[in-house]
Amino acid sequence: MTVTLDLPEIRDRHAFNLARWKEICADPQLSKVEGRIESDAHGHILMSPPPGFSHSSRQGAILALLLKKSGGRALPECPVSTSGGVRGVDAVWISDSRAMQALKENVLIIAPEICVEVLSSGNTRAEMEEKRGLLFGAGAEEVWFCDGRGRMFFFMKEEPENAAVKSRLCPDFPVTVE
Repeated sequence: MTVTLDLPEIRDRHAFNLARWKEICADPQLSKVEGRIESDAHGHILMSPPPGFSHSSRQGAILALLLKKSGGRALPECPVSTSGGVRGVDAVWISDSRAMQALKENVLIIAPEICVEVLSSGNTRAEMEEKRGLLFGAGAEEVWFCDGRGRMFFFMKEEPENAAVKSRLCPDFPVTVE
């Protein structure tokens, strides 16, 4: 005998993510929590402590450099709807045209062209490979990682597994940030 559970299916990933994100943002208890809150593919809350000083410093340095790129905006802590839930990205550069197309209810449903993660000591290789895949799956053109020594690693959507020598969208971006 086959038993079928009568549970809802997620038919529209972005609609599900946006509805769940709205609930999370409206929760008065969660608004008191310090740190980053994200959601996973099932709408469960993921929490991490606020980043340390060196993480914030590198994030600021990356944003300052991205602010020089014309035709768009550089933003910190940007929420992106992915197949794995709503994920926060440390720093992004998004073109004006993509921002107009992607923004829905204060969340981007298409990833910015450039998504940058500043790695923390608690990050694992598997976690960051998964996040890179989620961001490329959501439409990112490039995903960059900045390690604990400030070294930049540039990944392109055409070859997401291998770091490139430099960014295609920001070819003058330095390979190390302070």
